[in-house]
Amino acid sequence: MTQNHLRLGVNIDHVATVRNARGGAYPDPIRAAKLAEEAGADGITAHLREDRRHITDADIDGLMEALTVPLNFEMAATEEMQKIALRHKPHAVCIVPEKREERTTEGGLEVAREENRLAHYIAPLRDAGCRVSIFIAADQKQIEAAHRIGAEVIELHTGAYCDFHAEGKFAERDRELKALREMSAFAHSLGLEVHAGHGLTYDTVQPVAAFPEVRELNIGHFLIGEAIFRGLVPAVQEMRRLMDEARG
Repeated sequence: MTQNHLRLGVNIDHVATVRNARGGAYPDPIRAAKLAEEAGADGITAHLREDRRHITDADIDGLMEALTVPLNFEMAATEEMQKIALRHKPHAVCIVPEKREERTTEGGLEVAREENRLAHYIAPLRDAGCRVSIFIAADQKQIEAAHRIGAEVIELHTGAYCDFHAEGKFAERDRELKALREMSAFAHSLGLEVHAGHGLTYDTVQPVAAFPEVRELNIGHFLIGEAIFRGLVPAVQEMRRLMDEARG
């Protein structure tokens, strides 16, 4: 794998959302993860929410046992989630903001205001060998705080950029893309590994994939939706193709 290779992490949360709508055993998120792996995913992302609205504890158990690619374990900065992460010791943990009333993650983590708490929170995770990522907005203050607390990775929230594109607000979209580009370069200059994700589609992925500092994109909801029409393997393969094309 070349240094220029842009990794694709496939988030399988919403396979579990469909399963949980009926309370049964299918579709199976672990089967989806294996198919994504077969299609060229470099890793699997799963968010174990406090309310267990999609991924469950049993799913995390199964993923840790079944995967041959790394698991990126998304979680809120709570004592319960820290204990689960320390038990499993996944390749990576991504600390995300979480509110019970939200439909999906609504922005980046506020690191600067909680710097001391988060520094102490992530220390045991790092000591256990997990790569710690912080999911944040493209904001210099938050990136600097993530660097100070000892995070190795940041994941930039691309949701606003994607929303503006979908709404046809192209001036706002381009302004957000410029901020993402500049903050990717800034984070890289601090020695942070840069990831990005949230809301990316076939139409929006390439400008972000072209940023040379970005090492990984995490994409889920769109791919699970697209899989309804073309199948999960072809859906992931097309995203992989577009990413590689953008990377040149």
